[in-house]
Amino acid sequence: MTINEIMNENNKFLNGKPRVYFSPGRVNLIGEHIDYLGGNVFPTGINLGTYAFVTSRDDHEFHFLSHNFKEFGKKVVSLDFLDFDENRDWANYPSGVLQSMIKKGLDVDKGLNILIYGTLPNGAGLSSSASLEVLMGTLLKNEYNFDISTIDIVKLSQKVENNYIGVNCGIMDQFAVGMCKKDYAIYLDTNSLEYQLVPLILGDYTLIIANTNKKRALADSKYNQRRSECDIGLKVLKNNNIDINMLCDMDPKTYESAKYLLTDNTIKRRVEHAVYENDRTKKAVTALEAGNLELLGKLMNLSHISLKNLYKVSCLELDTLVDSFLKHGAIGSRMTGAGFGGCTISLVKTNIVKEVIKNVGKEYIKKIGHTADFYLCKTSDGARKLSEEEIK
Repeated sequence: MTINEIMNENNKFLNGKPRVYFSPGRVNLIGEHIDYLGGNVFPTGINLGTYAFVTSRDDHEFHFLSHNFKEFGKKVVSLDFLDFDENRDWANYPSGVLQSMIKKGLDVDKGLNILIYGTLPNGAGLSSSASLEVLMGTLLKNEYNFDISTIDIVKLSQKVENNYIGVNCGIMDQFAVGMCKKDYAIYLDTNSLEYQLVPLILGDYTLIIANTNKKRALADSKYNQRRSECDIGLKVLKNNNIDINMLCDMDPKTYESAKYLLTDNTIKRRVEHAVYENDRTKKAVTALEAGNLELLGKLMNLSHISLKNLYKVSCLELDTLVDSFLKHGAIGSRMTGAGFGGCTISLVKTNIVKEVIKNVGKEYIKKIGHTADFYLCKTSDGARKLSEEEIK
């Protein structure tokens, strides 16, 4: 649907011409499950994302409506009660951001009507929740002329996810959504938040996102368990005088000399993934900058093997897609996101993209029993208010 079609269809709810905002999703090229371990990650913003259509109200209520999930109905949130409420369902994400912004000093004298429309597949690991959080922070900043930087909106959004929603995610998703730039990927040190914009020049290759269409709720998955296991590993190493503050402070050489300290094999595997995934990410950035896409592809493949065998966050659906992409010509393929379902990302020669998608799609439905969806990855600028030109 076009922006104007959505506005017209929801004219009664909006009750006036809205201001329009957009926040992208993200896909991580490499560097998985290490953003909460002080690691380096390499995401890029994508042109699928979340729109907000905003009009002003004369009372102290925020009215939320999802164009995608109208069956949930309108969610009315009073400024007098912004604590987490299960009955709000998806509207807890923007409510949490609103509460956090007010605690930070946002002066809200009147409410808003906010219509949400998303083009990201929900539960696919493309950061629909981070997209919504940063979108809400961005529109609140603009609607109330609040003096807050994009970096602070990013940090605040992550805290909402951690403390309000209850998912112990790192900062990569929110950072990528807020700080991305069209035609670039972000090489981010999640410990220091130092980052570098790296031109995403793929030459004769194209990035394909494939959605398993296996839904998983991040808060209910083993995501938090993996983080706890890594915390245990870090504690063991520090108690044995290994001089690190976070797991990804350790390079492969140090890990190999210290791994005997990790007597629990499960904990050892989690730590090994973190250390080597961080190293792979550094090498992947260097490979891309040098135009060595074959090496980038190999590093993506090694990343998936590690996520599957060491970190244990893959699944049959993800493995089926990865194996099929590599069989049909991809030079690199891996799961991306938290895992347990969601998406893969694959590097494929542009001139065989259609053929590869056709063949992978056939194999997937034959083995899994339902279809996968495919998206050609286009990059995007970060969360922002759209101009009149962009709305047209």
